[in-house]
Amino acid sequence: MKKLVVLSGAGMSAESGIRTFRDMGGLWNEYDVMEVASPTAWAKNPNLVHQFYNERRKQLFECEPNKGHKLVAELEKHYDVEIVTQNVDDLHERAGSTKILHLHGELKKARSTVDSNLIYELDKWELTLKDTCEKGSPLRPHIVWFGESVPAISEAAEIVAKADVFLIIGTSLNVYPAAGLTDYIPDDTPIYVIDPNQPNVQSKQNITYIRETASVGMEKLFELLQ
Repeated sequence: MKKLVVLSGAGMSAESGIRTFRDMGGLWNEYDVMEVASPTAWAKNPNLVHQFYNERRKQLFECEPNKGHKLVAELEKHYDVEIVTQNVDDLHERAGSTKILHLHGELKKARSTVDSNLIYELDKWELTLKDTCEKGSPLRPHIVWFGESVPAISEAAEIVAKADVFLIIGTSLNVYPAAGLTDYIPDDTPIYVIDPNQPNVQSKQNITYIRETASVGMEKLFELLQ
């Protein structure tokens, strides 16, 4: 069975109602996103950071996977599918996909501020400074903030390098290091790009662009892969 690797971004979940930083114009409640999504923000005002992520988490609990997510999951009937996602939501999982690597963390998880190996699943949307790990330290969102390294990037590069077919869906390819993963796509691998804005995949041949939203684009991809 051929390996199909998916790189998904914010456009993957847009039809589910997940708002992106771009949707917010880089602002949230008149705060620059750097004031709510960075280590500096956490050190300065952790309550504000929690408020920001609580609102995003509450929204996620109310959202459902869209047709695009479900069709990506359907690909597992025909391919060995691995997903590398820039998204922090769990919509790929809820749609039925089984192998997902989250580059930027997961919104429905929290981790210890003294031991990064202590990670907890959340069954509620609200997280406060009263919530602590087993060592008594406050929990923080299990998110890769602006200014932090991306621990999963090496694993992601290894996955991309094994692709027989590569699908890019809903990402502008402007955010690094995620955008740099395209450098690891094998030279002879066919690449499909689903996005209304047609991001540029530099220095690659054999690219098919589908200028559609995730749901419509995935329907068209299924026709191409028949």
